[in-house]
Amino acid sequence: MVGMAEQPRPVSLALGGLVALAAALGIGRFVYTPILPLMVEDMDMTKGMAGLLASANFAGYLAGALVAATPSRRLSRRTWLVIAVAASAVSTGAMGFTSAIAAFLTLRFIGGLASAVVLVFASALVLDRLSAAGRPELSALHFAGVGVGIAASAVLTSSLAAWGWRSLWIASGLASLVALFVVAALVPDQTGTTRPAASDGARPDRRLRALIAAYGLFGFGYIITATFLVAIVRESEQARPLEPVIWLVVGVTAAPSVALWTWVAGRIGIVHAFALACLMEAIGVAASVLWLATPGVLLAAALLGSTFMGLTALGLVGARRLSRGDPRRTLAVMTAAFGLGQMVGPPFAGLVFDASRSFLLPSLAAAGALLVAALLVTSFSARAS
Repeated sequence: MVGMAEQPRPVSLALGGLVALAAALGIGRFVYTPILPLMVEDMDMTKGMAGLLASANFAGYLAGALVAATPSRRLSRRTWLVIAVAASAVSTGAMGFTSAIAAFLTLRFIGGLASAVVLVFASALVLDRLSAAGRPELSALHFAGVGVGIAASAVLTSSLAAWGWRSLWIASGLASLVALFVVAALVPDQTGTTRPAASDGARPDRRLRALIAAYGLFGFGYIITATFLVAIVRESEQARPLEPVIWLVVGVTAAPSVALWTWVAGRIGIVHAFALACLMEAIGVAASVLWLATPGVLLAAALLGSTFMGLTALGLVGARRLSRGDPRRTLAVMTAAFGLGQMVGPPFAGLVFDASRSFLLPSLAAAGALLVAALLVTSFSARAS
């Protein structure tokens, strides 16, 4: 009876993963987007500096992926997960207690590092256990956490906006701290589970290498819109009334998106589903700068929300299937490629905006990267078949 009690129920486990991703990614990583315009206005910050702060978070994300690839064997996956959720909560809340750029950069770096560790360890831990329990379809519930967190952060920031950007950071940190206790309760230690098989050291095949490269291009392709969408809306006289709700649209469409794309992948395959999602996201990214009216901005937000977590899940699940041995290393390499892509986007977009007063060029470049990603995965899939 004791051994059975130690095994987590699949639904509870998936909910634990959902809460972890909601706290560390949906809030810890993406709450910067709706808070950013208030910080820019209050601190007279340039878009280049705003992009640099975003890039510090993504540099931390890259570092976190590398940490996740070679963790200490003294700590379990669950311990790493809990530590990372706690670090995300503290670094998020601490943003409200400083005005120093150096402190902002440090805190966003720590938050990015924590979010990558949470993504890798929560996904490896939850997906392995759901697969062992014969409930892999619950992975959609796990990955829905990012969309839930984004929606929660949108409600939080719009309802507390009058209190200023500092209060928004502090409230976000407190919300993530509450989530920490939920994660600790729903994701128990993996007592009695088997250790993952050791990697056989073989090089990944061409399909996996193509997927890793496409995943990096996806990181660049989505992040400019994900970072500056609220700022783009604020800059447009026609779309400005949508500012309080635009980030909520992203979150609401993101929450069910993994279930949708899992269903699509079951019918046309992961590779073709990944390519289709890239094409749809490219349309949304382009619409954010080419159709600056209410329908266009809503389309951009909906397409961003309904694809970026679907692409994340499809990429990680596809890589896990193509990996040999312990999937954690493959997931970490994928996360690192993604981190490199998204680290380049915000400072590039911010600097171009400061020079041209427009996000047109960087957004179209991002849409182009998504199109290349779609071509890359389908091309190598066709050669391998």
